[in-house]
Formats: sequence, structure tokens, C-alpha cells
Amino acid sequence: MAAPRVSFSDKDLENGDGGPERSRKWSQAPGNIEDLDEYTALQKYISTYRDPKIAAAEAAAAAGKDAGDVGKGKAWWQFWRSGNSAQATSEDLGTVPESMLEADIKQGISNAEVESRRKKYGWNEISSEKESLFIKFLMFFTGPILYVMEIAVLISAGLRDWVDFGVICGILLLNAAVGWYQEKQAADVVASLKGDIAMKAVVIRGGQEQDIKAREIVPGDIVIIEEAQTVPADARLICDYDAPEDFVKYKELREQHLLNPEEDPAGSEDKEGEEFDEGVVHQGHSIIATDQSAITGESLAVDKFMGDTVYYTTGCKRGKAYAVATCSAKFSFVGRTATLVQGAKDQGHFKAIMNSIGTALLVLVMFWILIAWIGGFFHHLKISTPEHSYNTLLYYVLILFIIGVPVGLPVVTTTTLAVGAAYLAKQQAIVQKLTAIESLAGVDVLCSDKTGTLTANQLSIREPYVAEGEDVNWMMACAALASSHNIKSLDPIDKVTILTLKRYPKARDILKDDWKTEKYTPFDPVSKRITTVCTLRGDRFICAKGAPKAILNLSECSKETADLFKDKATEFARRGFRSLGVAYQKNNEPWILLGMLSMFDPPREDTAQTIIEAQQLGVPVKMLTGDAIAIAKETCKMLALGTKVYNSQKLIHGGLSGTTQHDLVERADGFAEVFPEHKYQVVEMLQQRGHLTAMTGDGVNDAPSLKKADCGIAVEGASEAAQAAADIVFLAPGLSTIVFAIKTARQIFQRMKAYIQYRIALCLHLEIYLVTSMVIINETISAELIVFIALFADLATVAIAYDNAHSEPQPVEWQLPKIWVISVVLGIELALATWVIRGTLFLPNGGIVQNFGNIQEIIFLEIALTENWLIFVTRGAQTFPSWQLVSAIFLVDVIATLFCIFGWLSPSITQKPLPNPLGGFHNKQTPHGWTDVVTVVVVWGYSIGVTIIIAITYYMLNKIPSLANLGRANRNVHDTQMENIIGHLSKLAVRHEKDEAGGDRWALMVKATEEEDDD
Repeated sequence: MAAPRVSFSDKDLENGDGGPERSRKWSQAPGNIEDLDEYTALQKYISTYRDPKIAAAEAAAAAGKDAGDVGKGKAWWQFWRSGNSAQATSEDLGTVPESMLEADIKQGISNAEVESRRKKYGWNEISSEKESLFIKFLMFFTGPILYVMEIAVLISAGLRDWVDFGVICGILLLNAAVGWYQEKQAADVVASLKGDIAMKAVVIRGGQEQDIKAREIVPGDIVIIEEAQTVPADARLICDYDAPEDFVKYKELREQHLLNPEEDPAGSEDKEGEEFDEGVVHQGHSIIATDQSAITGESLAVDKFMGDTVYYTTGCKRGKAYAVATCSAKFSFVGRTATLVQGAKDQGHFKAIMNSIGTALLVLVMFWILIAWIGGFFHHLKISTPEHSYNTLLYYVLILFIIGVPVGLPVVTTTTLAVGAAYLAKQQAIVQKLTAIESLAGVDVLCSDKTGTLTANQLSIREPYVAEGEDVNWMMACAALASSHNIKSLDPIDKVTILTLKRYPKARDILKDDWKTEKYTPFDPVSKRITTVCTLRGDRFICAKGAPKAILNLSECSKETADLFKDKATEFARRGFRSLGVAYQKNNEPWILLGMLSMFDPPREDTAQTIIEAQQLGVPVKMLTGDAIAIAKETCKMLALGTKVYNSQKLIHGGLSGTTQHDLVERADGFAEVFPEHKYQVVEMLQQRGHLTAMTGDGVNDAPSLKKADCGIAVEGASEAAQAAADIVFLAPGLSTIVFAIKTARQIFQRMKAYIQYRIALCLHLEIYLVTSMVIINETISAELIVFIALFADLATVAIAYDNAHSEPQPVEWQLPKIWVISVVLGIELALATWVIRGTLFLPNGGIVQNFGNIQEIIFLEIALTENWLIFVTRGAQTFPSWQLVSAIFLVDVIATLFCIFGWLSPSITQKPLPNPLGGFHNKQTPHGWTDVVTVVVVWGYSIGVTIIIAITYYMLNKIPSLANLGRANRNVHDTQMENIIGHLSKLAVRHEKDEAGGDRWALMVKATEEEDDD
């Protein structure tokens, strides 16, 4: 068919002749683009479009970014408040009076009303209950390990040992202050970046349309909801944006209580077949359609009518309407569900590991206390007398509590994670859950989206295929007609279709005619096409664009034309092009097949190299895409991925089950034509095989699989729902950001592992030496010096959070048996080294003492030096330590040396009872506790030698094959019998029917097999 009433000039307009003047004319159309009619606005959009990234970069350079309002809402000094709002309360504010929901759609509510309602209802955002800064600080004093230290405080107070009392309190306060500050600093960095991804909304206030952040909406706000945007709050639909006169009808129906009392998404669907029985009917025509798949699992868009409720974080697929916000996000349908999830506290894998280490150390402390008390009874020691003696049973308990419980363990690990999260935030990766860093470090499978992650998400239309006898300009015009014309939020495919008209001026001329759009139906996964009903001077046209097979089924073309069309679609797919068929129907005439558009989304320049890097890191990439299988395979070839790509229907309708189905998922390099449920199933099956799985996603439909994955990653441009479900949100595009994050997570993991090995060995070192000295020679180090050893250990190693850790080449995990074996060996070696230096002090000339010295101070210095330097051993030698770590340890070593030289806090040598046997040097100690510098230098040299021996031992232990995989989890678990049982059960269904007598009858049957669709 010829295009309707278009005057073509003799010039070749398709190649651009005559185009500039025409473009200039439409780009200079008066008024804002939002105020123009549909097709004039479309023309102006084509002429004036600029890449938003370039425009944003220019705007940022000119004006600078401002995220300063993130987290505002209460004065800085109101640390006791639990919410963001300065008048936050805990009462149930889910019910909003109807009187607050009566604002006029043209006026909205005033700024004064906004402020008063915000004070009452808080911010429109879902977040876990915010702790006040003071309460958060107090939480650093809770936990089994810290409770033991608090008992030590009580014991020292009971013994009236005020030096120990003060130092232990100082240790607790210091650990809490450092942990609180580092966590707050990291949270501030993350919060400032979260302002960049905040959901936006358009509201009516004071008679003006205003663009605001969705969190600023209050109940009663008039909100404008339009296609391709996320619904910013639970809201009741009022009327179509283009039919504001329907507001009068809405008010009448509301007063007569005839609006649909819909309370939840599932309920609205259940009532569809019963609406006439209940007397509740939809009012008028459908105003908008929303995607509620993340809530109900329903893949089709749901039509919404006047008075219906649209739900927070769902996506608007069609239409534009006025709505009134009915509650804040916390009390929305999604918010109430989120509250239930938050109520079920999951301690998480990382916290379970920390608890198991802490519990084991506590058990060891109790064991050593028991041994020390048995030795004390043998030496006839009393519970707490004589008062100032360190050789009493309660002092033994106090000393072992101080050295046996790593008070810094929770703080150092939390600080390391928080500092790592802040570093990732600076690299455009927002960590929403700190423990996700540990999960990311252990990930061994990455399931990735194709569009926008592996590819550049920059669609371009290549040379289209035009059916015989048809006009390319008319085909391009029909493709543009069968697209959304909401130029504020265009789908990528519609956007490239419309902008491609720059290359086809004659097609633009066609659109300048007197077109009127009557109905636009967006794409849905059932029909697999977009249709627009429009009119032109009395003729009615239906233009369609969609999957080639779906468009071909509409037309009644000849077999030859159909075969050629199919062959062309196959050819495009093999070349990696996405195909879209185009057809139209005039009045009631047969459908006419016009041709096919070929779209190409090129891979990112760095993707192929990044995938190779990921594979070298032990993280194979599986591509999950909604494209056809031929396109998916071609993309895999371009990216150096394997070509074992399968149609996702094989997972459900391919006749596979049990072990065979799990094997398919493990072996596959990707799946094509996937739906959200397929992504979820792939992640679940990989987890059942013992894999730690990361999942990337960007749409509302990806939210379930992002939640299911061990580490859910929302990629750049992800919807608000996907960001809310993810553990990590990326603001930078591409897969390279993910690989960088994996490397960083492994470095953070290495820091924590180094500290934990160090701390376990430190505890065992002191427990073994002190208990054996208590039992054998009835001697111990004074409690004052012991608390400073503990203080120095925590002070020095907090800097481990800033260390230059290395990244392991394979996925990491907590091999606790291996950690314990290595730590026990190192602890025993350190204890033996301390016994060696103590043994020399039994010699009459003092052994290691060169001129004069004090036994307690010399032992104190040797312990402090060897333990501080142990962190350099456990961190590994692959990288040089950071200046922060070196400086912190050097400072502590200097202080410990000054303690030894000047005899600070050394006990009196007349202490009773005296050690037995005394040893030749005991009574030759200096009465003031000083030690000469030469002796201190010898102790330093001896400690360096011990550290070298420890390092050699550590290196050899890590090279033992039997230790290498000790405690490593099996990442390829096969429970064939259980997998087959579950697979067979999944094919069964229970059928309910009525018998002839009207009774219930239940039957177990095999589920019906759906036919595979090869679109």
C-alpha cells in the first residue's frame, strides 16, 4: 500500500537532502515540549534530542553535584531520636483520614501542609528502623566477647585494682569509639551516593507541577504517574491526565462509596471473576496499566481504573494519570511486606563465623582457667588474698579473661568491612549490606544480564528488511506509530525506533499528517507485540511492532513471503541482531506485512577482556538474556563466552528434571528467552549444588532473583525495586565494575582473615605461657602489664583495615579448620619462644640481661614485640604493608620499649609469695624496675629472630597439600537421589473437582506440558 497523502519531492530525502531546514523548523516549535500536541512533540524530540549522559556531564561541570540533603530531617544533636523526622514516633500511622485525601488535582496541597504531614508520617521511604547514634554506640558493648570483658571490669573493681579497671574500661571505650566512627563514616559516604539513585516523582503543590524525590511525598499529595516510571507511593487513581474533567466524577463516586475498595494486589486479581456478585465494578475505561510481577508474579500488566490502588515500586507500563498518595512507604503494601522480612532477623554467614570463633575462644579460656585454678590449689593460693598479690585465683581469672578474649575482634572486622564499603562507594559501588562483601569475595558463579551489562545498551537500527512491494518510509512511520510517544521516558527500543527517523525524512513527513492516537497497548510477553490504534482523516489504522513470529501470525501473506521473512529473521539472529517485525491494518482490511527492523546492541569494548579476567578469578559468567537463542549464541561468540546456550524453556518444559536439570544449569554458558522465574530457578539450582552465586539485574522483574542470590547486584540504571532488592548497587556501567568489586572484596576478606589468624594465635600464646608459668613456677605477669598488652594488640591492628592486602586468584572462604591448625601452631611457637627468654633469666647472671633489668618488663617487651610483628606474618608477603599499619605497630613498639626501659607499672620484687624456684637472677633485679638499653636491644634482636622462624613456619604450613583444602566447602554438591525425588514431585499437581453428588474430589496428576514457543 502507498503511504497516505504524502508529497514527496524529487530530492532524495532519505539520504538527507532538504533535511536541515525541516529539522530547524520543528526544533523551533514554540513552547515547552510537554505542552505540544503528541506528534508535534515527537517531531521536536527527534530534532532536538541530546544524549542525556553528555548533557548531565556538562551540567555537573557547570553547577556541581549536590547530594547534601541526603539524610536530613533532624537536628545533629538529636541523637536519641529513632527516625529521620525530627518528630518521629512509633505509633501506627498506616491509616490516613479521608479528609487528607481530598486535594484538588490542579492545586494539590500547600507547603505548610506538606511540613505538618511529614512531621506526623515521616519520610516516604522503606528503611530498617534507624538506630540513634547513641544507641548504635552502646551496641558496640554487646556480644559474648564483650560481656566477658565487662565481667573483667567488675572483677578488677572488686579487687580494687583501679589501674586495671581504668585500662580495661579504656579498651572497651576505645574499641567502641573506633568501630562507631568508622562505621558512621562509611555509612555517610554510601548515603551521599544513594542520593544520586533516589527515586523521583512529579507532584502538584501550590498549583504547580514539581519534580521532587519520592521520599519527600506525604499522604494526600497529588502525584502524576506515567508510563515507564516507577510508582513512588501507594496511591489511589483519580483520573486520566488528559481528562482532568473526570475529577468531578471521581469525587461523586467517592462520596457514594462506589470506588473499588482494593486492598492488595493479590486480592484484586482474585476478585476479578466475582466482581459482579460483590457489587464492585470498575469505573470507566482503564487509565493506566502497571507491572505488578514483583508482588504477584503475574507477568502481564494489570489494568487500573478510577479509584483503583497502584502500588509503591511497581512500574507503570501504559498511560498517564493523576493519583493521590494514600500512605507513606513504610505502611504501603510493599513496605508492610518489607517490615515482615526485617522482623525475621537473619544473622548471616559472616556473623555465624564470628560467633563460632568467639565461642571457641571462650571455651578455651574456661579450660585454661580451670587448669590455672588446679595449679593454684596445688600451690595453696587463696581466692583473693593477700590483697595486693597477683598470685591469687581471682587475679588468674582476671588475667586470663583479658588475654583470652579478643575484645577487638568484632570491632576490627566491622571496621574492615566498613572501610571497604566506603572504598567501594568511591568506585561507584554502593554496599547496602556490609556482609555482602564477604559473600562477593566467595562468589564462584556470576549470572549476568546481557543488555547494558555485557553490551553497551546503545541500540542502533541497521539496514531494515522491507517486504516486496512495500515502502521503507511507510514501514518506518508505522514502526514509530507503534511506539510509545511519552518522550520523557521512552523504552530503549521505542527510543531508537523514533530517533532513527532522522535518517528517513519522508517517514517524518508522513507523521506530520493529521494523525490521532486512540489507543496504545504496550508490549507484553503473551502477545509479544506493541500495537497502536490511530486515525487519519477518517481511516482507522492499527500499527503493530514486535517479535517476528507474532507479527507474521497477524498477516495473511503468501507462503513465499512468509518463508522469506522467516529466513531473514534467522539471518539477522545469526548476525547477532534483534529483529522486530512491522505490520499494519487499515480499517477492517487484511493485515499487511511491511518488513523487519534489525537492531544491534554492540558488546562493550572491555567486556571480552573482563570476562577472561573473571574466569581467571575462578568466576565463570553465565549470560541470561531475553533475546532469541541465535542472538544469544552470536553475542557469546563475540564475548569469548562458551556457546553452550540453551532456550530457557528447557528448564521447565524440556522434559528434564532432577539431576539432569541441575547438570544442564551447571554446564550451560547461558540461557536465552528467559523470564524472571527462569532467572530465579537458575540461581536456586546453582545454590543447591553448593555454588555461591552473584546475580545482576536492573528491572522490577529481577527483584526476586536478586534477593535469592548470595550477592544480588543492581547494575547501572536499575529500577528502584531492583536497587531495593540488591545487596550492592552499581552506579558505573559494565561488567568491569563487578570484577573490580570482586577483587576488592577478596582484599577485604584477606584483611579479616589475617587479623583473625593473628588474634587466635595471640590468645593461645598468652594462655599457654601464663597458665604453664602459673602451674610450674607460681608466677604470672602483673595484670597492669597484661591489659596494656591487650590494648597494644587492638591499637596496632585496627590499622589492618587500611592494609595493602592481596587478592586471591580463586574464590575465598572461611576454612576454619585450617585457620585453627595454623593459629595453634603459631601460638605454641610463640609460647615456647617466651619460655626460652624466661629460662635464661633463671641463670645467675640473668642470661639475656646485659647490665640490669626487670623480669616482668623484659617478658612484657618480648611478648609485645613478637605479637605485634605476627600480623606481618599472617597478612602474607604478596604485598608491602600499608604505611598506616607500619606506623601503628611502630608506635606501639616504641611505647612498649619505654615501658621496659623505665619500668612503668612493674610490680615490686618483694611480692609475696616469691616465685619458686626463685632462680639466680630474681633478687638481683633493679628495685625501680628499670632495664638497660643494651638488654632492650638484645630483646629486640631476639624477637626479630622469633618472628623470622614464625614466618618460615607459616610459609611451610601453607604449602602442605593436606592443609590447602582443609575446611574448604564442596562447591559441586551432588545429591542425585534427592534431586530426582524433588524433580519428579515438581511434575505433580493436585486437581480439585466436584463429583456428581456435589462433594469434593481430589486427585494427584501429572502437570500439563505447555508447548514450547520458538519466537
